[in-house]
Amino acid sequence: MELGCTKRIGINFISISFSSLAKSTKKSMRRDNQSSVSEFLLLGLPIQPEQQGMYYALFLGMYLITVLGNLLIILLIRLDSRLHTPMYFFLSHLALTDISFSSVTAPKMLMNMLTQTQSISYAGCICQAYFFLMLADVDSFLLTSMAYDRYVAICHPLHYTRIMSQNLCFLLVVVSWVLSFANALLHTLLLARLSFLRGNTLPHFFCDLSALLKLSSSDTTINQLAILIVGSVVITLPFICILVSYGHIGATILRKPSIKGICKAFSTCGSHLSVVSLYYGAIIALYFVPSSNSTNDKDVIVSVLYCLVTPMLNPFIYSLRNRDMKGALRNILSRTKNSM
Repeated sequence: MELGCTKRIGINFISISFSSLAKSTKKSMRRDNQSSVSEFLLLGLPIQPEQQGMYYALFLGMYLITVLGNLLIILLIRLDSRLHTPMYFFLSHLALTDISFSSVTAPKMLMNMLTQTQSISYAGCICQAYFFLMLADVDSFLLTSMAYDRYVAICHPLHYTRIMSQNLCFLLVVVSWVLSFANALLHTLLLARLSFLRGNTLPHFFCDLSALLKLSSSDTTINQLAILIVGSVVITLPFICILVSYGHIGATILRKPSIKGICKAFSTCGSHLSVVSLYYGAIIALYFVPSSNSTNDKDVIVSVLYCLVTPMLNPFIYSLRNRDMKGALRNILSRTKNSM
């Protein structure tokens, strides 16, 4: 399956999103200066000044590994015809989304650490919040599509080719982008209506939606309601679908228990389950586990796990635990060695 067409769709959604955001941001910035701010101050990570250099090198290395590792996954899937299957089609899009997701927050955080500056413009903050929400939602939908693919492969193997057609895979990716675009735009437009009279200091390393709502002096009831209702659709519902898919997979395996069947299911589902655990584990720790009102350190640390660590680990999980990916990498390396 070709990645180029759906890549162009993603890029088109991003350009449309940028246009919509620019218009809404310009409108919001025309408000009276007494009810808005021109920039926000990001307090960054809770680390000591003398440790800035060490942590800068650590996070820079993590970001580079994330970008290069996920690019390697995309390259291997493109070059090895044996990986032109629905599962790896979704994986290539997940890798592309992880690169974009990390790039929303990491470069600005690294630049602030290097230059010792904390400011981000109002428009830049709104745009960062938008793309963070959109790409996080795309991740959620892609993981759900991958779970459905595993369900069909194990529970309905004889009908797998017919069910997981190229058209269905293409449709699932397009729907993922459309729903994510709409959800993120809704939250961003509601955010752009708020005033910030209490100050402009965010105890975070990026413009997190929950931190912005806490800082706002306006009534955020509508925003909170939108998070509760729409968040259930784009986060909770996909998570439930993943649990149901793996429930059916487990039931299918237990109906005909065998060591060979269990090993096969683990080899095909183990990598995906590891990524799902990391992704939703971070979300639960960040948004569902209550934190102390006196400190935001826990939220910031978990956000680092969510924004940097999880996307960085994905290439390792899918390369070290996946025989197809390791075989493709060996083939590419041997081909390169023979051509030299």
